[in-house]
Amino acid sequence: MSRRLAMVRGARGQRRGHPAVGTQPGGPDRDSGVVSVSGRGDPELEEVRRWGGVSDLHLVDRDVLRWRGLLLPNNPPYNAGAFRFELAFSPHHPLVPPRVKLLTSIHHPGVGRDGTVCQPLTSPEKWKPITCATHVLQDLLLLLDNPSTERVLRPELARELSERPEAFLHQAEEHTRRYAEPRPDTPGP
Repeated sequence: MSRRLAMVRGARGQRRGHPAVGTQPGGPDRDSGVVSVSGRGDPELEEVRRWGGVSDLHLVDRDVLRWRGLLLPNNPPYNAGAFRFELAFSPHHPLVPPRVKLLTSIHHPGVGRDGTVCQPLTSPEKWKPITCATHVLQDLLLLLDNPSTERVLRPELARELSERPEAFLHQAEEHTRRYAEPRPDTPGP
């Protein structure tokens, strides 16, 4: 049984939810000095860093419950830039899903103007405690790489994508050039 699954099963057996941060046996991670997020902090952060779909992944103010990084889309029109995101974990994680927010403006029907993301995977109804942060970010990357009219927070953009796809792609390219951060693998302007 994987370590993650064992911890989740152990958490389910407790009466009042998941143990608080820092109550895991062993306390702080000996290698990094960072307290593990219910056993998911440091090792899972490293797993996401190895994945390759993100760059500049780091803790916000040394808080293991808040991660920031750059998401690196693979497909046009968004692959011309990188998009800053924040992944915020509840103290009750993994029993409660994390919240994902894009901090970089994007012209996308599945991302609200405030950066909220249409991501059923992290909805309370669909969340599974064995879901890891890498899967959450892979799902977000899949959303960005494949704009559609199915996962919608901005109906006007979904309508534009459906009725005038060329105009949508042109607007998304222009918006990406204007607001996205430079990709770490490409030289700046």
